[in-house]
Amino acid sequence: MAIQVTDSNFEEIVLQSDKPVLVDFWAEWCGPCRMVAPLVEELSKDYDGRAVVVKMDVDSNNMIPMKYGIRNIPTILFFKNGDVADKQVGAVPKTILAAKIDALL
Repeated sequence: MAIQVTDSNFEEIVLQSDKPVLVDFWAEWCGPCRMVAPLVEELSKDYDGRAVVVKMDVDSNNMIPMKYGIRNIPTILFFKNGDVADKQVGAVPKTILAAKIDALL
């Protein structure tokens, strides 16, 4: 299951991870976010032990989304070694997200 991250634990879970990290920036009211959510959950199982998959609710957390310039949701950022390595804005098929994770492994 994808880990819920907040402004306060983002650095520890995402930036300090020794594995690639997928961060799904979402909100409850966002239709496309609800389309992407099951794919993110599947990816968290598919890549268990090889990559970290997390979700951040932009309505409850504003510091991190602001820091990374999140203006549209869903936005998915891919981190490697604490840096943004790739980005996907909008709902896309699971294969595209998986390919972006694979490129970081």
